[in-house]
Amino acid sequence: MADQPDAQALDEVVTFTSDLIRIDTVNRGGGDCRERPAAEYAAALLAEAGIEPVLLERTEGRTNVVARIEGTDPAADALLLHGHLDVVPAEAADWSVHPFSGEVRDGVVWGRGAIDMKNMDAMILAVVRAWARQGVRPRRDVVIAFTADEEASAEDGSGFLADRHAALFEGCTEGVGESGAFTFHDGAGRQLYPIAAGERGTAWLKLTARGRAGHGSKVNRDNAVTRLAAALGRIGAHEWPLRPTPTVRAALAELAALYGLESVDPENPENPEHTDALLEKLGPAAALVEATVRNSANPTMMQAGYKVNVIPGEAVAYVDGRFLPGTEEEFRATVDRLTGPDVEWEFHHREVALQAPVDSPTFARMRAAVEAFAPEGHVVPYCMSGGTDAKQFSRLGITGYGFSPLKLPEDLDYQALFHGVDERVPVEALHFGVRVLDRFLRTA
Repeated sequence: MADQPDAQALDEVVTFTSDLIRIDTVNRGGGDCRERPAAEYAAALLAEAGIEPVLLERTEGRTNVVARIEGTDPAADALLLHGHLDVVPAEAADWSVHPFSGEVRDGVVWGRGAIDMKNMDAMILAVVRAWARQGVRPRRDVVIAFTADEEASAEDGSGFLADRHAALFEGCTEGVGESGAFTFHDGAGRQLYPIAAGERGTAWLKLTARGRAGHGSKVNRDNAVTRLAAALGRIGAHEWPLRPTPTVRAALAELAALYGLESVDPENPENPEHTDALLEKLGPAAALVEATVRNSANPTMMQAGYKVNVIPGEAVAYVDGRFLPGTEEEFRATVDRLTGPDVEWEFHHREVALQAPVDSPTFARMRAAVEAFAPEGHVVPYCMSGGTDAKQFSRLGITGYGFSPLKLPEDLDYQALFHGVDERVPVEALHFGVRVLDRFLRTA
């Protein structure tokens, strides 16, 4: 039995990434997406390897794939391995290479989904097919889920699976998905590999202000647009207090030790001046934590009026809010205060904040797998500023980690490629991902 994936797996991960990119699974929101062709592609590859897939839909064409590989230890908890099949839109005119070509050029695979996250889907497929050829079985049951609708509400994807098909995930206590174990270059020669052990909660807000409609030339002290604009101004200018969670504290501690700095103020661990000073001293590495030491709320959309000389009776706005684990009540109270008595607010979309232990055996095995193939790297935990399907799977009691390993060159900004122009992934990064993912799953 081989202790690494074979050469075929390294070829297949490139082919699968390219093929999946060419399958149109653009999610424009509002149900405008069709993942079924990609789901059928993945299911066929699993079936070829003797792994029986189940295809599931809440809405026609919005297809999910679930399969289970039995482990050697029936007493062990199962592990969920998940990736989404949908991608965000891309405007071809803005790209150097057509975003849905899946072109492999100069050792790089180009296209929407190359990073987010058809690359990880391809890695999963390549690893488990290599196992089938080599006669490998993991210690734990591994449940594979390729999901629809992650780039919108997840109602047709992981939310549907968690609510309606929980039995398929029986025994799963932990899960790994996007996004973590990628190379972060700090600009000073260090290579960091952040592994996600938390996510901020999602709080997309709808704000509504009502007033007295009237002629634009008249005095109107009940102007809905004015009331809404004032509330948005207060929200946009608000300085949220420091709220370091255990995951963020662990990230700051490991980064501080790496850079020879003091991670917290020993007299006051929540001293914002000390933490802000530490972030400044960390330089580029601060980007791994600076968005997750506080809650946030950013106004993003406004809708009001239909004619310049008519004062509307209603004005609506949307705010992208994010809250850290344990801070949702504080977040709600703050929004109540900032919106004031003249503006109503409600959740347009809400999902929980997540936190996973960084001292768990699973985190240690992820760390060891990265270090085996990137001994020059430094693994650090981090909390994601956004969210993933791990939120929905948490309803089943599954603790989620972000682990989709990639070894990237310094001139490739991983974070900028998410939903960005010219999304691409080096072939060597995919090979690294297959090796690391294989090592982790064999030891998990």
